[in-house]
Amino acid sequence: MRHETRSTDPLDYQQLDQVVGAMAKAFPAGFHIEPHCHARDQLLYAVSGTMRIRTASEAWIVPADRAVYIPAEVVHSVAMRSAVEMRTLYIGEGHGAPMPGSPMVLVVTPLLRALILALLDEPIAYAPDTRADRIAKLILDEIARSEPLAMSMPMPHDKRLLRLCEALIEAPSLALTLDEWADQAGASRRTLARLFQAECGMTFTAWRQRVRFHAAVEALARGVSVKEAARLHGYDSASAFTAAFRRAFGVTPRSIAAHGSGE
Repeated sequence: MRHETRSTDPLDYQQLDQVVGAMAKAFPAGFHIEPHCHARDQLLYAVSGTMRIRTASEAWIVPADRAVYIPAEVVHSVAMRSAVEMRTLYIGEGHGAPMPGSPMVLVVTPLLRALILALLDEPIAYAPDTRADRIAKLILDEIARSEPLAMSMPMPHDKRLLRLCEALIEAPSLALTLDEWADQAGASRRTLARLFQAECGMTFTAWRQRVRFHAAVEALARGVSVKEAARLHGYDSASAFTAAFRRAFGVTPRSIAAHGSGE
């Protein structure tokens, strides 16, 4: 039984006396949180649903039972790709645990999930050496040892390339060649190819593949089979899709599909 009606205003969690504050909030599909930042580090975790997180230099697709860690003062936006039951931790200084120094996607272990939900049954503000405080310390230990996932999608700063990338994110199945994109972007094919390497660290083909994998993650989270996700995203076989997906993200698409259950 919860001890109080919990605030859903992030500002109420930035000046707490304790290191970890926990907030629960539900969002409808399509809801968008505009670019913002927090005074504390943030762990964004969806017990159900899928989010897309965006900073100036990267984007992530975050399905259920994954979380993204965002250090303090990093400007980011959040788009709900489906109805999302979000659980957020705001982590202040003084914890002593080796937290991530840059945004990244983390695996949420069954223990970390249980601890987050347990902290939400405690008061928002709590004293040292209470049950809530002990839960919070275990949460910090679990985050510190969580496995990072290479699920980021680098985003460029050049405005011409950014328009191209945003168009592909919105319509991953577009099959335009780089020459055709050059006509729309107002830059030569050679310039776009150079910019992809310089600003994204990969070729246009590799970047487009990663966009399609992000779209596949969303499809898998909705319950689409691996075979169907492969077909929808340009692969003739599930095995070829699985091999390419694993090379890009370090996990199999089946592991994503297995984590679609809610709280």
